Amino acid sequence: MRYWKHAGIVLLLLGLPFVIPIACRNPPALEAPGIAEAPAGSIPQRTKEENAALGRQHKTAWELYQALKAEAKGGQALTAATVPDWSGVYSRPADKGFTFDPDTPPGVATTAKLTAEFQAKLDKRIADVKRGIEWDPISTCAPPGHPRWLTEPFLREFVPTPTQTWLINEMVNDIRRVYTDGRDHVPPEDRYPLYNGDSIGFWDGGKLVVHTNQLQGGIYQRQNPDFTDQVETVEIWRKADAMTIAADVWVYDPPALAEPWYVQQRYGKLANPDKALRIRYWNCAENSNNAVHQTQDGTTQFNGFTFGQAGKK
Repeated sequence: MRYWKHAGIVLLLLGLPFVIPIACRNPPALEAPGIAEAPAGSIPQRTKEENAALGRQHKTAWELYQALKAEAKGGQALTAATVPDWSGVYSRPADKGFTFDPDTPPGVATTAKLTAEFQAKLDKRIADVKRGIEWDPISTCAPPGHPRWLTEPFLREFVPTPTQTWLINEMVNDIRRVYTDGRDHVPPEDRYPLYNGDSIGFWDGGKLVVHTNQLQGGIYQRQNPDFTDQVETVEIWRKADAMTIAADVWVYDPPALAEPWYVQQRYGKLANPDKALRIRYWNCAENSNNAVHQTQDGTTQFNGFTFGQAGKK
């Protein structure tokens, strides 16, 4: 494709080698000078350490969300004239890899503080990978689901409106809808686990504060920990500068996490002067490499990875 001319990395995901753009004609500047897009709001901009401590001060994601809403004095309703400008096509910086916390130090499995049970599961997953055995739920074309949604590759768009915001990832046409029209979550008696859950939020100046529940269990990324169907998140989305959308993310999951896990995600705006970049429907079922082949030792080859006897055809 003519608009991805410079650097890229070739990865094997779902058995199909592809190139993720990490630069275009002009690389996205993640630290470009800031542009005041909207009022700062009432919620202060905290450091990473302060945000991690804030998460630990609250027992549940809902409690944290309510505390942020109180800081914002209930939030503000937006109009078409006051919606922040998040236009453009974005991508998660490829040099951050696919680990859920982009700031994970080299050689560290995860920055999450896991319960003993889920630390043991992660240790086994990493040991299995070293033996050439790996299983990833998205290998069967299941959607990544939230919170893994935050880390997946490909192009993204962010579409705020006065009553809801769409967070769009090109991978499997994955769209999260955040309702900011004052509605509450789905009543408990009507809930069932969903890939992206149910998200409600409010605006505090140019910041979108989101609470998500009603999620399915899954994994944060390959060789990352598991999360359960009790997982809930709080996010604060904002325009960090002219070329960057940032999200402060708190994850609560009592069975898996010994304490809330705070991470920050950043997405760089891609240069697109000729408007050639477009969000396209991407369906892994169209990948002809999704065949399963039994090997002589009884394992199987599937999507470029070797699986054990459980995957035997």
